[in-house]
Parts: sequence; structure tokens; C-alpha cells
Amino acid sequence: MPLFAEQANADQVNTDLIVVNKKTNKLAYFKDGKLVKEFAVGTGKSPSLTPEGKFRIVNKIKNRPYYKEKIAGGDPRNPLGDRWIGLEVNGTQGTTYAIHGNSNENSIGKYVSAGCIRMHNDEVHWLFTQVKVNSYAIITTSDLTFEEIAVKNGYPLGSKVFEGKVIINGVEQKLKNSLEMVDSRIYIPLRECLELLGATVQWNNQNQMATISIGDRTITHKPLTDKATVNGNDITITPSRYQGTTVMLPLRNILELSGIEVVWDGQNNAIYLSN
Repeated sequence: MPLFAEQANADQVNTDLIVVNKKTNKLAYFKDGKLVKEFAVGTGKSPSLTPEGKFRIVNKIKNRPYYKEKIAGGDPRNPLGDRWIGLEVNGTQGTTYAIHGNSNENSIGKYVSAGCIRMHNDEVHWLFTQVKVNSYAIITTSDLTFEEIAVKNGYPLGSKVFEGKVIINGVEQKLKNSLEMVDSRIYIPLRECLELLGATVQWNNQNQMATISIGDRTITHKPLTDKATVNGNDITITPSRYQGTTVMLPLRNILELSGIEVVWDGQNNAIYLSN
């Protein structure tokens, strides 16, 4: 059978997340801030075999051969099944650890593998078509729910990527962090957008506080709260959010915080920011 591989592209941005809980031998797939499906999986024979952490998905391969015993990809005897979702673990670049199918359906839900995560073949086929390369998989042993694990690792529940344009001082910008929409509200990456507008952004790790200097204004804000100060005056805003480790600021509060002009062009799905 032919081999097909999809490799990672560092420019891809998406909102997919996989969470594997070795305590329950279950896998959850999140998309656009929502838990979409849960699956039973097989994991390592001993706790140390399946590594724990947050790992990037770096390839997706159809019909990967089982090189150890020279079994061709797509062969029903292949213990890897015919779908391989490779994980970047300790520099292995998706060649050693993966989420994949199997040749023994009875092994699912048990502690049986040499380190990989096994799924039922029909279920890994579905996951393979859904999850994007450059997404992340979190592997853990936990008493928390899947949603709690996701939030603990910085995944924003209830959000989706906003696909509009961002024009800053007349120039369309390709941002490293995608905009988010939550409950019809748009959020922008605080540091990236404000620095493009000439602001200086400082972070105090001790008190978890951001200080922004822009024009004649000094703004302080603690992420996830609805409080900010502008030149020492308290104001109430829509609470900011996290996208991974990036602070996302509600667009509706930009003007009152920074004095930056905000224009929304609904016809062209574009946000104009200018000072």
C-alpha cells in the first residue's frame, strides 16, 4: 500500500487539542474550544513507557510500515494499523511515539503498548481526518475531567478562531497569534497588537501583572480579571483570556484603555486599529 505523510508547517494555527488520560485510558478531542468526542485507548504496559507532557503533532501518515518485523503498511497484521499521528517527544520528530491503530482490537482500554497510544481502527480513521498537524496532545495521569485538564494547560474553552483581517495603521498584519471569538466578542493578542501600535508591554511574573505604556497612558491589568487602571484610574472591562500563554484582550475595551481608534468593517470582516 502507498505511504502518505502530512508534515508540520510552523505557520499553521488551529484550535485542535488532544488529551490522553492514562488513569482512565481515554482520549478526548477538542476543536474550537469544545470537547467533541471521547475514545477508549490502549497505553504503555508500565506507567513510564507512555511519556507525559504536552507534545506537538508533527506528522500524519497513512499505511506506515512496521519496520521492526518488515510488515507492510496497510497489512491487517500491522500492529500500527493504517493511520499514524506522530508526536514530537524528546526530539523524536514523530518517528517513535504516536497515536495509531492496531491489529488487536481487544487491546484497547488496556495497558499493553511499548509507549504509543492505540485506538480502534475505525476511530483513529475519524480522528486522523479531523486533527491538524501542528496541534498539541497532552498526555497525563489525572483525576481531573478532560475540560479541567485542557484549561489547566491553557486551552481556552468556548472560543473559536476569528478569521477576519487586522489592519494596523493602514497595514494589514499577519499575526502570530490568531484572534478569538467568544460569545460574539472578539479578543486580540495584547502584546502583539499593542506593540505594533508603538506600545511598550512589560510583564511582572511575581504579581502576574501587565503594564502597558502607550502615548501618554500607562495601563495596568491582571489577566483573567475585569479590572484595569489607566493613569491610576480604575476601570471595569470584559475579563481578558489566555490563548496558551498569550493574554487576549477584548476588542471592545481597546479604545477606553489605550485611546486607540477601533473601526469594525463588517462587510469586509476587518478590524482597523490606528493611533
